[in-house]
Amino acid sequence: MRYMLLFHYSEASEETIGAEAMAAGMRAMAAYAATLEQAGILVSGQVLRPSTGSTTLTLVDGEPRIQDGPFADTKEQLGGVIVIDVPDLDAALEWARQAPPLSWGTVEVRPGAVHIEAGTWVASS
Repeated sequence: MRYMLLFHYSEASEETIGAEAMAAGMRAMAAYAATLEQAGILVSGQVLRPSTGSTTLTLVDGEPRIQDGPFADTKEQLGGVIVIDVPDLDAALEWARQAPPLSWGTVEVRPGAVHIEAGTWVASS
């Protein structure tokens, strides 16, 4: 079963923790991803750029509307994602407990419903 680990954090913390701590966090994430890869469960992963660089599309009166940056109400931002392939939720939670972002934000564990494999939609088991 595939699970997505979504890492949420407050972007304001980037300013308060400093460049050295941010670099240490990035090294910790790289080591975590390497551990997942060595365990044979890493499907994909990506650290995202700050939300100030995001572009959001919404449908308004049947027309796509583009909004740059995050919504004004947003307090936490999605900072990165990792997709793992493990037997069940218990295994996904065990790996999520080891995720470095847990020490500075939250880790959301969300099961996949379907994914694309070789150009075809495949139901997750």
